[in-house]
Amino acid sequence: MKKHKRTNTLSLLASLPLILAGQTINAQEQELDKVSADTVVNVGYATGSIKKLSGSVELIKEDQMNKIQIVNPIEAIQGRVAGLTINKGGNGTAALDAVRLRGTTSITGGNSPLIIVDGVIGDMTLLTSIYPTDIESFTILKDASETAQYGSRGASGVINVVTKKGIKGKTSINYSGSFGISSVYKRIGMLDADEYRNVTSSLGLSIIDKGYNTNFQKAIERTAIRQNHNIALYGGGEKSTYRVSLGYLDMEGDIMNEGMKMFTSNMNLNQKLIDNLVDCELGIFGSVKRERSLFDLQKTFYSAATFNPTFPGEKNSSGAWDNLTTASQITNPLAWMEVDNREAASYFSAHAKINVNLPYRLKLVLFGSYTYNNAEDSQYLPTTVWAYGQGYRGLRSSESLLGNMMLTYNRQMGKHFIDVLALGELSKDRYSGFYTTATNFSSDYMGFNNLQAGALRPWDGTGSYFEDPRQVSFLGRVNYSYDDRYVVTLNARTDASSKFGENHKWGFFPSASVAWNISQEDFMRYVDIVDNLKVRLGYGLAGNQGGISSYTTMSLAKPNGVAPVGNLPMVTFETLRNVNPDLKWEVKKTFNAGADLEMYGSRFILSVNYYKSKTSDMLYNYHVSVPPFTYNTLLANIGSMENNGVEISVGGTPVRTGDWELMINANLTYQQNKLLSLGGMYEGNYISAAEYTAIAGLNGAGFHGGNNNIVYQIVGQPLGVFYLPKCTGLKDDGNGGYVYGIADLNGGGVSIEDGEDRYIAGQAIPKYILGSNISLRYKSFDISLQMNGAFGHKIYNGTALTYMNMNNLPDYNVMEEAPKKMIRDQTATDYWLENGNYLNFDYLTIGWQPKVKDGLWLKGCRLAFTINNLATITGYSGLTPLINSSGIDGTLGVDDKRSYPVSRTYTLSLGLNF
Repeated sequence: MKKHKRTNTLSLLASLPLILAGQTINAQEQELDKVSADTVVNVGYATGSIKKLSGSVELIKEDQMNKIQIVNPIEAIQGRVAGLTINKGGNGTAALDAVRLRGTTSITGGNSPLIIVDGVIGDMTLLTSIYPTDIESFTILKDASETAQYGSRGASGVINVVTKKGIKGKTSINYSGSFGISSVYKRIGMLDADEYRNVTSSLGLSIIDKGYNTNFQKAIERTAIRQNHNIALYGGGEKSTYRVSLGYLDMEGDIMNEGMKMFTSNMNLNQKLIDNLVDCELGIFGSVKRERSLFDLQKTFYSAATFNPTFPGEKNSSGAWDNLTTASQITNPLAWMEVDNREAASYFSAHAKINVNLPYRLKLVLFGSYTYNNAEDSQYLPTTVWAYGQGYRGLRSSESLLGNMMLTYNRQMGKHFIDVLALGELSKDRYSGFYTTATNFSSDYMGFNNLQAGALRPWDGTGSYFEDPRQVSFLGRVNYSYDDRYVVTLNARTDASSKFGENHKWGFFPSASVAWNISQEDFMRYVDIVDNLKVRLGYGLAGNQGGISSYTTMSLAKPNGVAPVGNLPMVTFETLRNVNPDLKWEVKKTFNAGADLEMYGSRFILSVNYYKSKTSDMLYNYHVSVPPFTYNTLLANIGSMENNGVEISVGGTPVRTGDWELMINANLTYQQNKLLSLGGMYEGNYISAAEYTAIAGLNGAGFHGGNNNIVYQIVGQPLGVFYLPKCTGLKDDGNGGYVYGIADLNGGGVSIEDGEDRYIAGQAIPKYILGSNISLRYKSFDISLQMNGAFGHKIYNGTALTYMNMNNLPDYNVMEEAPKKMIRDQTATDYWLENGNYLNFDYLTIGWQPKVKDGLWLKGCRLAFTINNLATITGYSGLTPLINSSGIDGTLGVDDKRSYPVSRTYTLSLGLNF
C-alpha cells in the first residue's frame, strides 16, 4: 500500500505559516510547531494523534494567531475558525459583547463556549487572565462527537487553550512588546454651529446661542496610547522543565478617561519522578486588572452628537457645565466625562496534574484546580449628569474547585488500535456579592469613596446574593482504529447538578462518530495528487443548565418592604416566584458530517463540515394565568429550536520557492437558526409564550411608550427577526415637511401594533460569516492581510432615524443631510432598515525577521508594523456595520446611538529571543 505523509486538514488550514507581528520563535520551538499525522492534540479530556480522530478538531498553533494589540486572547483566532463569531465591544477597552460557536442554541442562556486553560475549566474571565503570547495553541471542538465529553458544560462548543511550557536546555529569555497609537477617523456628520444657526433661523426657531463652535464628538475624543510587554524565562533538564512569564498591558481608550491596565503572570513546572513513572505538572496563573470605562454608551454618544454646538467646550465662570433643560434625554457630553465608572478585578488559578504510568499500559491521571475571582465595581455619577448625584460600590467574587480522576488504556495490536478512558469528576462553585447605592450628595468631591456623603439609600439600592452550585460527572470513552483507515469513537457522559429537582438531577449525554481515511485504501495507491482524504460522521447529545440559577426549583422568599411592628420597623417577605420542581436539562442533539482533503503535497487543502442540531426541553419563562398559578410567569422546559450550517475551509500555497512564498486561506460559514416552538402542556394547563416578543428596540427622545420595538422572536422564524411596518416612502405632511408613509398590509386600516400592519423584513443574525488571510514572504520580509466579513443580515439604523428627525430641532442637533430631506417624523418603519453586509480589513502587517548568526547571545529578532481596522467595505450608511449581531439582548441588530467613533491603530512591535 502506498504510504502518504499525512496531516490533519483543519490543522494545516489553521497552521499556514504566517509570521506576524511581535513574534520570534527559536529553532527548537519551530520544531515543536510542526503539525503531522502523528501530532498529539487535546481532544477534550482525551489526547490522541490526528490520524486516529473521528471528530472535527481544529488546532491553531502560535504562528497562525493574529498578532495584534488585543484585550481578550480569543481575538487571536478571530477569522481563523469557521463557525466562530466574535462581537467586539466597540472600540472601547471593555470585554467582548459575545462569542459564539455555531450560533445561538438557547434563549435563556448558556450560549458561550466552554473555556479550558491547561485543564482549568472556566469562561471568558478565565481566558482574559492569560497573556496572549503565553498561549501555545487553541484547540476548538464544535461537533457533538467531541463536545459530549463535557456533557452540560460543552453544549455551546469548547475552546481548549494550552499555554507554553518549559523546554529542556539552558535558560532562555523571550521578550515581546508593542507600542501603538489609536485615533478616530470617522464620526457622525452633524450640523456645525454655523449650519445650526442658519437652519434654525430659516425655520424661525429660537435657540440659545452661546457664540461658540464646538464639535462635541471631537471634544470627548483623544489620541490613545497603547502598549504591551511580556517577558518569559524557560528552560530545564531531562527530569524537570519550567517557564515563568510576566505581562503588562496598558490601553487608553479613544474616549477621554477610558483605559485599562492589566498585569498577568503565568508559571508552570513539569517534574518527572521515580524513573519517569510519575509525571507532575504544577501551574499558577493570574491577573490584576484596573479599568475605567463609559457608564452609559448611549447617553454619552447621543449627547456628543446632538448637544447644542454653540455651547462652549469648557466650564462656565461658576465652574459648572452649561446644560439645556429642554433636552431631557441628553446632558453636556463633557460632563459625562466626569462620571467615574471603574472595575478592579483580580484573578488567580492554581492547578496540579499527576500522571502515573501503571502496568499493563494503564495510566492514572489525577487533576485538581482552584480558581478565585474577585471584582469590585465603583461608580459615581456627579450632580452634573444625575440629579443630586449617585454613588455605588459593589463586590463580586467567585470560587471554583474542580477535581477529577481518570484511568486510560491504549494499545496498538498490529493493525488494531484501541484507546479507552474512564473519568469521574466533582466540581463545586461559590458565587457571592453585595452592593450599596447612595443618592442625594451635597458635594461631588468624595465620589464613591465615601458613600456616607449620600443622604439617601434607595430601598432596592442595597443587596447581596450567594450561590453554591455543585456537579458530579462520569465519563466513558472508547476510541478504536483499524489500520489507520477506519476510526470509531464512542462517548458516554452523565452529569448531576444541584440546580435541578430530585427527579431530574441526572442527565445522560452520549455521542458516537466514525471516520474513513479513504486515502489509505488500496484503490488510492496511484492517485498521487491526493495526500489525504477523510470523511466523518457523528451524532451526540449535550445538556445546558445556563438558563437557571442555583435555587430555581426551590420555594424562595424575598424582602418586599418595611412595616411597623410595635415601635420597630420590620422587613416583610413574599414568595419569589412560581416553583417548578420538575425543571430538567435542556438537551441539544447534533448531527455532524464532514470531509477533509489535501492535495499536491498539502499545497491545497479543503475541509467541509455540515451540522444540524435541535435543542429540546428549552428553558423559558412563560406567561401563565393567575390563578391557578401564584405569579404570572413560570420557568418551564417546553420550547425547541434548531440550528444548521455548513462550514467550508480552503487554503493553498500557490507560490513556494527559496525566496518567495504566497499563502492564501479562507473559511466561509453558513448558519441558520429557527425557533420551532414555545408552547405546550404543563400539569394539565396549556402554556405558551406571546406570539410576538420584542427583543430589541429604540431608546431616547420620542421613543418612550410608543411602537419602538424593532427585533422580535417569533415562532417559526429565525431568532431575532425585524418585524416592522412597511414604509411606502416619504409623503408631504402639509407643512413643508415629510413623514413616513405606512402601507395597510391587512386591509383593515393602518395600525402598527403587533399583529397588525407589520411584516417580517429580515433577520439580525448573519447567514454567512467569512474569514480570510493572505500572506506573502520574500526572504526575511513578509506582509499579511486579515479580512473578516458577514453577509445575509440587516441592520436597523435607529441612529439615522433619530438624527434625521427635524422635529428634534432646536433642542437636539441633527445630521447634515436632515434639512434637505426635512423629515418630521420618528415612526419606526422599514425605511431605515438597511443591508448589513460588510467586509472588514481587520489588519495589515509588514514584518522583518533578519537571520541571526549562530553563537550569538541573540537567537532571534523580529520587527513589525501593523495597521488595525484598515478599512470596511459596506453599503450600510451608518457609522459602522460592526454592531451586535449575535448576542440576544436589547442591542441585537439595532444601531441606536451607541456606536463608538471608528478608529484606526498603528502599532510597532518587537520580538527578541536570547
